[in-house]
Amino acid sequence: MLTLFPDIHPYAERFIDVGDGHRLYIEESGNPKGIPVLFVHGGPGGGTSGAHRCFFDPSRYRIVLFDQRGCGRSLPHASLQANTTQKLIADMETIRTELGIDQWLLFGGSWGSTLSLLYAQAHPARVLGLILRGIFLCRDEDIHWFYQQGANALFPDYWQEYEQEIPVAEREDMVAAYYQLLTSGNEIARMSAAKAWSVWEGRCSTLDPDNDVVDHFADPRVALAIARIEAHYFVNKGFLESNQILRDAYKIAHIPTVIVHGRYDVICPVKQAFELYDVLPQAKLHIVRDAGHSAFERGITDNLVQATNTFAQKLA
Repeated sequence: MLTLFPDIHPYAERFIDVGDGHRLYIEESGNPKGIPVLFVHGGPGGGTSGAHRCFFDPSRYRIVLFDQRGCGRSLPHASLQANTTQKLIADMETIRTELGIDQWLLFGGSWGSTLSLLYAQAHPARVLGLILRGIFLCRDEDIHWFYQQGANALFPDYWQEYEQEIPVAEREDMVAAYYQLLTSGNEIARMSAAKAWSVWEGRCSTLDPDNDVVDHFADPRVALAIARIEAHYFVNKGFLESNQILRDAYKIAHIPTVIVHGRYDVICPVKQAFELYDVLPQAKLHIVRDAGHSAFERGITDNLVQATNTFAQKLA
């Protein structure tokens, strides 16, 4: 079973001004002359970490990480101003141009799979391939499953803590109710809601309980960005048209694609991976039988590293 590559450090770090008051953190590591790959993080609002560099052979890849608007090291932190899916797609193009990259491989999980698919549909000529994990199609039904009714049946104890932030009379629309708290002027209520929202996600991320994952999601700075930005996107239906990703899948039918999904993914049920696979006949689908949602579960990591190694051989 393959594991992550050893830790590496960036050889270049910078901030890019993308307008609207946003400055994005961008870093490069690995081989400056290697195959360009963009790591597209989840959330929205999740940010990147050093471990994200380690899915790629540093001798073969030019590894680009960036923190999307409002999260990670990008500024201003947790900002919702001019923070939309369309802006993020445009930001990715700005980064590609700034770095002088003609084409790149996209590697994205969860919301990162959503954004990677949408970018590829908007700019198919710029995409060498797609490695996608934990498919999130960002439809009403997908948001409803995790934040309203579905996942709560599997984790009723965790759900109870999540819903306690919201008055009983407002629980018919949990995303809207949380959005009101997360954008309120009451800092104590805002931070309490942010932690509850983020910890709910962290607890459901892995098949086996992982306290390190939960602790990360509970970090106040991480929680605030994840909760505010996710709620902002989801109350606005991801800034997408109905079923947009599957509807426009024909635009990327020629792009080599690998889909990796945990059998017991509670955040993004595996049904979404099958629906995407149905409209992308060229894709390769790997269902990991003993995993949930996290990229760092052993079986998922193994499949993702296999995919990056395979692309490295094909694109060399």
